[in-house]
Amino acid sequence: MSTTNRHGLFLTFEGLDGCGKTTQLRLLAERLRAAGETVIQTVEPGGTSIGGAIRRILLDPANDHMGATAEMLLYFAARAQNIHEIVIPATARGEIVISDRWTDSTWAYQGFGRGLGVDVVRRLDEIACAGRKPDLTIWVDVDLETSLGRAKKRNEDEAAADRMDAQSRAFYENVREGYRRLSEEEPQRVRRVDGRGTVEQVAQRVWAVFETLESKNV
Repeated sequence: MSTTNRHGLFLTFEGLDGCGKTTQLRLLAERLRAAGETVIQTVEPGGTSIGGAIRRILLDPANDHMGATAEMLLYFAARAQNIHEIVIPATARGEIVISDRWTDSTWAYQGFGRGLGVDVVRRLDEIACAGRKPDLTIWVDVDLETSLGRAKKRNEDEAAADRMDAQSRAFYENVREGYRRLSEEEPQRVRRVDGRGTVEQVAQRVWAVFETLESKNV
């Protein structure tokens, strides 16, 4: 595998909290680096110093009075800096950028979960991301019970919780439905990976999906 004869790649991982996407992102990045690729990992919101400051605002439990529109605009502000500072320059150099969440999270969490609608998400994405979409989005899908159970255990282990942890079950059901709808609308880009099983089993599924993208770029 080599970036010599192709433009760099922009990959994203999506899914409910606790689905295992962050672990799978790390494993894919490690495997790609072992194959000789230059891989840059980023996160949404975050990835840059400006994005990190925005992330702290968004996840602070003290900001539980934040309006849904303000929340969405802050996510896009962080994303605009990420695309400008990391994604476009790195892919232009032929490198691989992998992001933990991207606009699809806003589609699912704000568009569906908050009920703001997907049309406004699309319009803001065109502005903030200059039309740059991920080449491949891996949606690590788990059932709601597994997601909530893992997220709760993680926060107990880390003695941490953020503003998003206080959402209702109905909210997360809407979020998962948002991901499902998106995978139906863009089946070539958004690929569902079953998040059940061992970490290694899921990693093999992720790699199989990535190889289908690579075969198109040879």
